[in-house]
Amino acid sequence: MDGMGDMRAEVKEFLSTRRGRLTPEQAGLPAYGGNRRVSGLRREEVAMLAGVSVDYYVRLERGNLAGASESVLDSLATALQLDDAERQHLFDLARAAGPAPRRRRNPANAVRPAVQQVLDAIADAPAWVRNGRHDIIATNALGRALYSPVFDDPHRPVNTTRFAYLNPAAREFWRDYDQILHDAASMLRMEAGRNPHDPELIRLVGELSTSSETFRERWASRDVKFHRSGMKRLHHPVVGDLDLQYESMELPSEPGLVLNVYTAPAGSPSADGLRMLASWVATGATTARVEKPTG
Repeated sequence: MDGMGDMRAEVKEFLSTRRGRLTPEQAGLPAYGGNRRVSGLRREEVAMLAGVSVDYYVRLERGNLAGASESVLDSLATALQLDDAERQHLFDLARAAGPAPRRRRNPANAVRPAVQQVLDAIADAPAWVRNGRHDIIATNALGRALYSPVFDDPHRPVNTTRFAYLNPAAREFWRDYDQILHDAASMLRMEAGRNPHDPELIRLVGELSTSSETFRERWASRDVKFHRSGMKRLHHPVVGDLDLQYESMELPSEPGLVLNVYTAPAGSPSADGLRMLASWVATGATTARVEKPTG
């Protein structure tokens, strides 16, 4: 699979694309001459900014991050003006490129009963837990109702990124559809750096790459992104448009799992929509729990 089967190629593409997007002006360098063959920085310019030799930087960009010190990685991240997510991804790639990297435990497919109890105790807000592959593995009643179009997709396990790229209903469900596509691919790319040997992730990216040209393009950008907080603009088939604030919180007791909670300001139309959603749940029109993954 592109970018996960060959970590050296992944490092090369990540560093070269970050270098290519940064102009000399943005880096604070004079642009000598008018016949530059590249719009971004040259390798020697990155080396100078990072305080390393040109030969050493060339080795790094060829994928040889093994043995690079934390200070070198920090200097490189600063030289390339990486954001927090990109900086973390660079360190993840360096760990994966090291000698016999320790394999991470693959993301879970289920939660402990205590985590489900926490979800069920969140009565007034949609809440669910996902793993790094974007499988929804546990939810409360409102979360199941809010994401009912995603759960209606016949594929299992329930996966928001597969739904976004492969199900035509996604375009109507997410009003910021293009942003959702970008964020989903960027988050998966981040997970691929953290856990490049996860067979289910490899299988998912392979499926999406085969089935969606748009995914192939987004995946090839090598963009990475954290998913911590923000706004989601949805169109629910029963209650209509919802503008919801989300918070994503890692679960320390469950490495690799993330709790997502959606809320709306009191008195807002979206808060009214969530109350309507709760009424829909109360009618028994939807079920609260996630189906057990198959396979």
